Amino acid sequence: MDFHYTVKTSKTISEAISSVEENLKNNKFGVLWHLDLTAKLQEKGVNSYTTPYHILEVCNPVEAAKVLNVNPLVGYFLPCKIAVYEDEGETAIGLPKPSSLVSMLENEELKQIATQIEQTLIGVLDQSK
Repeated sequence: MDFHYTVKTSKTISEAISSVEENLKNNKFGVLWHLDLTAKLQEKGVNSYTTPYHILEVCNPVEAAKVLNVNPLVGYFLPCKIAVYEDEGETAIGLPKPSSLVSMLENEELKQIATQIEQTLIGVLDQSK
């Protein structure tokens, strides 16, 4: 089982990010933080990585509360991350699978919740490509 789900799109990075943000909103998720990783590295004096790479930290507060009530260690995996980056001339949109992450906690209830969240986020990525 892959730990991630990634799609490719012909959209630009900016178009893909806008599409992801809109589709997240339609699914009751919000973007808490948007990191332009490439710009941040360059700001810190690292000029050896120039490929566009963005990380969106996203959350559905109701679902976050639900999983935290089951096990506070889930907070180590929150918020969910979606990466939008350039890969071999194409725009990629991907995420680590929540079910893969919570499987480390060996809790069936958490895995079921994470699988539902994962299905929603995969739908967001599919709609955004």
